[in-house]
Amino acid sequence: MNVFDFSLRLNGFPLKKAKTELHRILQKDDADFESYVKLQKSTIVRYHLEHNAYYRSFAHKSNIDNWYSLPVMTKRDLQLPLNERLSTGYNAKNVYVNKTSGSSGDPFIFAKDKFCHAMTWSIIQNRFGWYDLDFNTSKQARFYGIPLDKKGYYKERFKDFLSKRFRFSVFDLSDTAFEQHLKKFKNTPFSYINGYTSSIVQFAKFLERKQIYLKTICPTLKACVVTSEMLFEDDKNLMTDYFGVPVINEYGASELDLIAFQNTNNDWQVNSETLFVEVLDDNNQPLALGEPGRLVITSLYNKAHPFIRYDIGDIGTLSTNSTLRLPVLENLVGRTNDIAVLPSGKKAAGLTFYYITKSIIEDDSLVKEFVIEQLEKQLFKIIYVSTEALSEEKKSTVIQEMERYLEKGLTISFERQDHLQRSKSGKLKQFTSYVNSAS
Repeated sequence: MNVFDFSLRLNGFPLKKAKTELHRILQKDDADFESYVKLQKSTIVRYHLEHNAYYRSFAHKSNIDNWYSLPVMTKRDLQLPLNERLSTGYNAKNVYVNKTSGSSGDPFIFAKDKFCHAMTWSIIQNRFGWYDLDFNTSKQARFYGIPLDKKGYYKERFKDFLSKRFRFSVFDLSDTAFEQHLKKFKNTPFSYINGYTSSIVQFAKFLERKQIYLKTICPTLKACVVTSEMLFEDDKNLMTDYFGVPVINEYGASELDLIAFQNTNNDWQVNSETLFVEVLDDNNQPLALGEPGRLVITSLYNKAHPFIRYDIGDIGTLSTNSTLRLPVLENLVGRTNDIAVLPSGKKAAGLTFYYITKSIIEDDSLVKEFVIEQLEKQLFKIIYVSTEALSEEKKSTVIQEMERYLEKGLTISFERQDHLQRSKSGKLKQFTSYVNSAS
């Protein structure tokens, strides 16, 4: 019995209809696909202008025949009571309701109509199918957070049961916990690993220290899918070596859909079937392929709640090889609120600091994890977990490299901790700036 599919249908999500629709889209040739996207964009805009009072007010100055006249939405625009944002005929009881993680600093409650949510799951199942993974039959080793209150805890455990998942806590990344993980892998025919990048990387580092190759312990393992946090190439190589399976990069947003998924050609393929993705500059003008900018996304199927030209808060680049049918995400630089403004006025993506320091302070394997905080324009703190304190020589090297790649005059402090603070969901925010860019 397909328990996962059945549970979705039981909750009112028309999965069969959605799979039929997705199959229809995938069968289109390039010309028909272009017509489909154009029609779907027009249809969803017209729907919300007619049936959604909030969007009608928000986009009242727009010309419906000019896509670029439609205003760009941000998370802050949507921080209103949900019932004020729902389309006519929808309410909290007949839609899928959830809350964004808040990793952008602007959390809000959102909704999807049930067909839209079914389309989301159809896309996800299609992408996992590229690697012969089936949500109904493939056993998942899940590295995620879990609510600690009794009701939330058992609700997630029940969902895991229905979804053929076993959840490993990301709140304890000690060797003792990883030893228990290994026992579970020895005794369970897992098909794939799925979860937060940083915690799975730590499990791979544990295997490296012990010189254990996971595939020899769990021969049924086929793949590892990482999500929600940045995947660095050296971490990917480490996981590939010690897991013995392909490592797949996933990028999504709960309020939208699966946005991009690494295909079997190693391209980060953007979901063009249910989303329309644009890359815009600071003036909301479209950028050429290959140029980094703000990712602005339209949900082509959500009638319950408008996500039209929605600035997700991330900065990325579409490859010059992208087409309308097969856009490829070349890189994801980071969140727009992860930009560091330096004393000179120069701006740098927060990941710049992480790239620079990562290779330096992890090369001797003493440092397990670290994050970087910008406290003032010139003041940065590196908080790290390690088996012993960094030497003064190592600290000096880090400071020199940061000044070489960024600018001189920066003050870098170091703080060693036993463990890093994670969000309630278990995610690790690798760079945080507490400096207002306008200051």
